[in-house]
Amino acid sequence: MKTAVIGSGAWGTALATLLCKNGHDTTLWCRSEARAAEIRTSRINPRLPQVRLPDNLMLSASPECVRGCRMVVIACPSFPIRSVCRTVAPYIGQDAVVVSVTKGIEEGSLLRMSQVVAQETGHEKIVALTGPCHAEEVATGLPTGCLAACAQREMAELVQDAFMSDTFRVYTSPDIIGAELGGALKNVIALCSGVAAGMGFGDNTKAMLMTRGLTEMARLGVSLGAQKDTLAGLSGIGDLIVTCTSLHSRNNRAGILIGQGLSPQEAMEQVGAVVEGYYAAKSAWELCRKQQVDMPIIHAAYQVLYENVDARKAVAALLTRQRKAESEDAGWI
Repeated sequence: MKTAVIGSGAWGTALATLLCKNGHDTTLWCRSEARAAEIRTSRINPRLPQVRLPDNLMLSASPECVRGCRMVVIACPSFPIRSVCRTVAPYIGQDAVVVSVTKGIEEGSLLRMSQVVAQETGHEKIVALTGPCHAEEVATGLPTGCLAACAQREMAELVQDAFMSDTFRVYTSPDIIGAELGGALKNVIALCSGVAAGMGFGDNTKAMLMTRGLTEMARLGVSLGAQKDTLAGLSGIGDLIVTCTSLHSRNNRAGILIGQGLSPQEAMEQVGAVVEGYYAAKSAWELCRKQQVDMPIIHAAYQVLYENVDARKAVAALLTRQRKAESEDAGWI
């Protein structure tokens, strides 16, 4: 199958490598010809330096590389996704399956990534491929599981078949809302987990943040039409676990630096790559206010990242909130 991956970051490169190994005719699109030429010659992407790219992986800086593709994978960061889709949209065929692998919520519009991709490409049905997937591990063939979510079953299964391998297992789901919200919101919780670690807190704190963070993710998801079970799966708790516990995670690393005293901007500069949780925190806070959903951890993250509130004060405020039952429907009479 002829495919193109739009975005030459670590994740886009890992997926393009996987598609090549699965026998697909694959092109990786770069934003500049200089970058494409460098990777084409060296067969190494500096964003994923430990992996030599397959000889049959093609590199291009032309948006026309998507022409005639049966599957187009959008793998750029969240903040330029609208402009990137607008660039390639004129060349995407009407019968192409468009896949979004970007995790985020657009600032201002509060749209999920598949909704942005749909608006800019004119394709109504987008497949979201998401889950606990570090690019470094996928590219080197370590066992990984993820989720292809789409309301249209045959499209989800086409993506499942394209990516499945003996090391990369893909499940399907019709719940694209839950799948995408899990992928976006866990970045904020992972950033908070990193902040806690940077302040010297331990495993107990991390477990509390992850568990209560998942509760907030599910609460918002259900209010927007997601299935609660989706947040208990790979795209919810699975992605939350891997992002909160691994130093592969940019969000976790940035949070640690903030907890150690750096400003959010200094932390992101030191990480040296896009920290999606920073952007998602603002959109998530606006979304929970719009939906009138109680999300105290998201609120605290917003305050620390955007209102200059000291992280220790934010933690103290969380711990001294009014006492309550763990479950919103505890079942007591």
